[in-house]
Amino acid sequence: MVYQPKKRKITCEINVVPYIDVMFVLLIVFMVTAPFITQGVDVDLPATSTAKTAADLIGENSNKSPIIVEVNQDGNLGLSVDDQDMVRGLGLNELLTRVRAELQLNPESTVLVGGDARAPYSYIIETLDALSQAGVGSVGLMTEPLEQ
Repeated sequence: MVYQPKKRKITCEINVVPYIDVMFVLLIVFMVTAPFITQGVDVDLPATSTAKTAADLIGENSNKSPIIVEVNQDGNLGLSVDDQDMVRGLGLNELLTRVRAELQLNPESTVLVGGDARAPYSYIIETLDALSQAGVGSVGLMTEPLEQ
């Protein structure tokens, strides 16, 4: 029997230890610098005399159909009560009168405000502020769900 030496296979492998070291150093750098990064944008928000958070609006009775107030891009107001057609072209005082009357008939009704995406933010805030000063207990904001 003749002795035959073993043939070794040549393997090509990448040594990943230096890459792991670099990743740990980068992780530490990002962890240290993350608290110093400021996130946010300076915004000049309209002022209101009253405001409520979404947490204050939780727990409303949703069995009845809501009172829907609509604000279009020109600041014109509309009103829909009990799923009826939207009555557009109302002035602020007329809108408040109709909302107060409906709330006297159904005090548990929810008031929802929907604003056009092109409407200036100040129109919606003025409407919310006027509803709050008129005695509306809670107001919700309507949005469209995002398409995925």
